[in-house]
Amino acid sequence: MTEDPFVAHRSLLFTVAYEMLGSAADAEDVLQESWLRWAGVDQAQVQEPRAYLIRIVTRQALNRLRTVSRRREEYVGEWLPEPLLTSPDVAEDVELAESVSIAMLTVLETLGPTERAVFVLREVFDVPYGEIAEAIGKSAATVRQTARRAREHVAARRPLVRVSQSEQEAVTERFLLALQTGQIQELMDLLAPDVVLIADGGGLVTAARVPIRGAEVVAKLMARVNQVVGALETTTMWLNGAPAARIDMDGDPTVVSLVVENGRVTRIYAIRNPLKLTRIQAPATLAR
Repeated sequence: MTEDPFVAHRSLLFTVAYEMLGSAADAEDVLQESWLRWAGVDQAQVQEPRAYLIRIVTRQALNRLRTVSRRREEYVGEWLPEPLLTSPDVAEDVELAESVSIAMLTVLETLGPTERAVFVLREVFDVPYGEIAEAIGKSAATVRQTARRAREHVAARRPLVRVSQSEQEAVTERFLLALQTGQIQELMDLLAPDVVLIADGGGLVTAARVPIRGAEVVAKLMARVNQVVGALETTTMWLNGAPAARIDMDGDPTVVSLVVENGRVTRIYAIRNPLKLTRIQAPATLAR
């Protein structure tokens, strides 16, 4: 019996939806809606199931994105993507790993829904302009212009330096060690002067509601956490295709993703919202 194309391409379809939405929960909802539409299609007449399914998922993700964009405007504090536990082999596909990184998903959040869809489909999944045009209901010429604008927008905001897995892991381990000791100078030595800490508590747990900027301010804040909480349980883990950290404070988990440039941390993404930490137990399957 031939495997249903939806089942065969499910990992790909989930990855498309997740990159468009930055939320695994919303991506799963989109897949459920897409499955219902696929089930109602005369599948024998579909010549290219993969392309057809990507179009269905794109349309459903765009609908969802327009809805959640309004919801995120009312979000308490900073909104960060929902992290995914991933296996180390995801990092072997460098472009996929970069596209699902917390840093990149945060940049994609600054695009409009259509620009985000076009960027993801073209730059990550190499979907032809004509197929993207059909998926979003625009002309191919419009899609090309949108893709150019989106590329320029992302290029101006994405991290400029790509570090190796080993360097990312080493800096993450040094960060956790410095956090455990609570020594301000050790933290200062690791942080870039213009480091930015962005935390997401969703109003459900304690978290800074605005970005914290500057090495001295960030280091003092982290040292204070150590003093208040005491012993921290820390471990490294693979999140969104890169080495990251988990910190447990009084039973509340926080996952931390770092952006590293020239051996120093330039961005700290700390996700504390418990509703976003439900998928860090079992690895997600991502594919292009």
